Amino acid sequence: MIFDTHAHYDDEQFDADRDELLWSMEENGVGAIVNVSASYESCSRVVEMAQRYPFLYAAVGVHPDETGGLNEEKFARLKELCAEEKVVAVGEIGLDYYWDTEPRKVQKKWFIRQLELARETGLPVMIHSRDAAADTLEIIKEYGRGLRGVIHCFSYSLEMAREYVGMGYNIGVGGVVTFKNGKKLKEIVEEIPLSAILLETDSPYLAPEPNRGKRNTSLNLKYVAQEIAGIKGLTCQEVIEQTEKNARRMLSGKED
Repeated sequence: MIFDTHAHYDDEQFDADRDELLWSMEENGVGAIVNVSASYESCSRVVEMAQRYPFLYAAVGVHPDETGGLNEEKFARLKELCAEEKVVAVGEIGLDYYWDTEPRKVQKKWFIRQLELARETGLPVMIHSRDAAADTLEIIKEYGRGLRGVIHCFSYSLEMAREYVGMGYNIGVGGVVTFKNGKKLKEIVEEIPLSAILLETDSPYLAPEPNRGKRNTSLNLKYVAQEIAGIKGLTCQEVIEQTEKNARRMLSGKED
């Protein structure tokens, strides 16, 4: 079954049909989804949703664009949420120099604190990094070594992908790999082992071809799996099975 390791089903774009859509997943080959928080407020929402849907899991963390609102009291609440039964990761956390919504010093502070939280709780991390390649890698080398995790929506070089894989991190691959201008990601998929690749949507964003520009859902991951299969000379089912194993290994810390 397809394992979507990164979605945002608490987003308002799903308000009209969220329940119907989510209950349709299993019959369409999607077996598990990690619903990932971005803001502090969404952390509680994703935990509540994970309790409602048996195939839904939660990642709790604060996106770099939202770190300006964090304080010690809220951080203590994040730590409490990490102990909830269906919370499987700390994320999404990291750096975003594209929007630069918050001062870089603030982004770095809370990125490091949330990496430390993951180490303390034994949870993997889901890393957001946009236009911040050097600083992200430097922080992970210093504070993230030995952690399990994924570089979400990977957009950097093949050399950097290899460096992350060498440290035990996974590479998150979504709709961009199906785009005509996604050549760099196609090359990375070709060169790194399938055992280091995770399927993800970033729903409701980044829908793959043939649905590019529309609202994205986990139902579109079959197109991503097909693209990866074509690049690697495998069947779509082989890609789905291996990426599911990869996801479960990262989240549990155990081999199947």
